[in-house]
Amino acid sequence: MVGSSHEALHRIFQKDPALLTRALQRVLHIPFPEPKEIAALNVDLTEIEPVERRVDTLLRAETEEGTYLLVVESQGKADDRKRGSWPYYLSYLYEKYRCEPVLIVITQSSATAKWASRPIRLGFPGWDSLTVRPLVLGPDNVPVIADERQAERDVPLAVLSAMTHGRGPQAPAILESLAAALRTIDPDSAAVFVQFVDSCLADPQAKQMWRDLMTAIQYFWRHPLAEQVRAEGHEEGREEGREEGRVEGRAKGKAETIIQILEWRGIPVPDTVRERVNACTDLDQLKVWAQRAVHATDAAELFTAE
Repeated sequence: MVGSSHEALHRIFQKDPALLTRALQRVLHIPFPEPKEIAALNVDLTEIEPVERRVDTLLRAETEEGTYLLVVESQGKADDRKRGSWPYYLSYLYEKYRCEPVLIVITQSSATAKWASRPIRLGFPGWDSLTVRPLVLGPDNVPVIADERQAERDVPLAVLSAMTHGRGPQAPAILESLAAALRTIDPDSAAVFVQFVDSCLADPQAKQMWRDLMTAIQYFWRHPLAEQVRAEGHEEGREEGREEGRVEGRAKGKAETIIQILEWRGIPVPDTVRERVNACTDLDQLKVWAQRAVHATDAAELFTAE
């Protein structure tokens, strides 16, 4: 199991290493050359001294213009210790591999992104001996992907969108679109992305909504995360008879998701609305209601166009 956002980042970039270079090109508009090959490297930067230093993810990108090391750090909050560790990482890696290191910081916080984007200057004021300028991906520059078709066109970027925007009023639409897009890719790749998103969602309501969405995807039942969810009591009663009642189970999961979206957005759900949604077994109708739930200002608006 992926136990932290750091390890999850390592897994997602191993699965689709080119996601990093696409993000630099499309999000930060950095003209990074198109990689011919990308390989994951050992993240251990420990020296002979008993001091262990590790980056979160380390990739080597071979391009027409040369070889680059992509050093990825997942940063939850400002940490002044990075003023020393980030320059160390880059200097050590250059010395070890003799190719240019590029520091990329990924965060869910706008304040942390602003902090991380500040250059680290070491040396005499006005005459820097060393300057480190991280490239930062965060909620202010990663696009919000809340459209199902857009998510299908670039699933890894949609995953990155969920990671940086997986909180607040936009989260339901982002997670719903990503959940639909995961059905269009192979189950093994989707399973990695499922774990990645689950481990990165800090908001408990967003995490619960994500897990509810995932119960409607067939491969999820074979995934280790499902065992964890069942162990926590979230899947009580859903597994029984799933082969015979898969459609019914998907409808139940979708109905619960609709109710949760409304409640998460602070919209009261009357018993009449709750009963009608829970009684519906038409997956197409439930999908329409789920889309309306993302934008509705009143629970009754789920049915206004009918």
